[in-house]
Amino acid sequence: MKRKRITAQKLKIGIAAAFMIFGISSVRAQKQVSLQEAIQQALQNKADAKKAALQVKKAEYQIDEAKAGALPQISVAGDLSYNPIIQETVVEFAGQRSIFKMGQPWTSNVAATVSQALFDQRVFVGLKAAKSTREFYVLNSQLTNEQIIVNVATAYYNVFVQEENLKTLETSYSNTERVRNVIKSLVDNGLAKPIDLDRTNVQLTNIASNKQQLINSVELSKNSLKFYMGIPIDTPIELEEKTIEPQPELMAQYVNLEDRSELKVLRKQRELLEYNKKATEAYLYPTVSLQGQYGWYGMGNKFPWFNGINNGVNWSDFASIGLKVNIPIFTGGATKSKIQQAQIDILDLEQDIENTQLSLSLDYKNSITNMENAIINIQSMKDNVALAEKVQSNTQSNYQYGLATLTDLLDTDNALTEAKQNYANALLDYKQAEIQLLKAKGELNRLQNQP
Repeated sequence: MKRKRITAQKLKIGIAAAFMIFGISSVRAQKQVSLQEAIQQALQNKADAKKAALQVKKAEYQIDEAKAGALPQISVAGDLSYNPIIQETVVEFAGQRSIFKMGQPWTSNVAATVSQALFDQRVFVGLKAAKSTREFYVLNSQLTNEQIIVNVATAYYNVFVQEENLKTLETSYSNTERVRNVIKSLVDNGLAKPIDLDRTNVQLTNIASNKQQLINSVELSKNSLKFYMGIPIDTPIELEEKTIEPQPELMAQYVNLEDRSELKVLRKQRELLEYNKKATEAYLYPTVSLQGQYGWYGMGNKFPWFNGINNGVNWSDFASIGLKVNIPIFTGGATKSKIQQAQIDILDLEQDIENTQLSLSLDYKNSITNMENAIINIQSMKDNVALAEKVQSNTQSNYQYGLATLTDLLDTDNALTEAKQNYANALLDYKQAEIQLLKAKGELNRLQNQP
């Protein structure tokens, strides 16, 4: 009887000792990537960011196109004609009729024309609209970049927290495996019951299954992160080691929702619609332009090019300078209808602006609430981890002295693992709430500048 007590005592001491041994983490060869580096990669590589940058560049060319309307327009035109049948005309003079041919078999004309707009309301409005278009695309690029930052940061912390959960399961698996090995050794020597080994194997199999599922989830989350970063999916990456610290001070800072990129883009779009209306109204204004022309005209019996008067081809120059004025009087009401349509577009966009203002206000209020709840939940889960660690430590001690069963010991290990996972998930909820709050405040650049 005494020998059995000593054997059981040794079994419990061995199991307790196994739980106190920590494994050595494997060294990974991948380069660590910080959140700031991930965001920078995304802004450089992501197709959405590149397309937004191309739109800004396109706007520069639109400005050049609008400026061209205010500059002199110069063109050179020429034509060459052969008339196999020349029209004839009859002239009666002094009672006699004479027949004359109207022209020559070959004619050619080469002329340069210069036109300068003196007054054209459409040109002036177009130039202002082009500059405003560039500003619109710059703002739209900023809005695109903000969404990219949100996507990258969310995916980054999703990977981060899942990896923390994986570390927790790996530690639990390592500890349970050591316990299993101790029990197996004792069973092989007839010092422990096979039922204890079976229980531990079941526990080990459950942990292994959960661990494999989490490994797959981490890989899938990393693939999503790589997609948002705009890098090849087969690129190996490892997240930077860091801790997550709540920042309740973010909720106390003043925020001006009018500075949000969403509203700036809509307001700039409204400005463009105003210019579109003015450009349509410009068709009601007269246009004035100065025109000048200089050219050469040749005609004769032979191919006119490279031939002169000696070969039967006569060349003469001509020039003209004029002022062209166009005054629209009646267009059947088409211009008026277009102006009214442009005004409807403006009114329609104003409704979008009002709705966006309400939506941004709602997002801000909700993000504050979510942030408060996340911080409370983090502290609660943190206290729960400390309590679970205390319970596990006491259970190990009680088991060592025969005051707790193996089932109790394994249950406390499960409880600690679950508590740590809940704490990690609470950190993820907090980071997601923080990202949404920074977005609601228009301060996503903080994510690029955080240490």
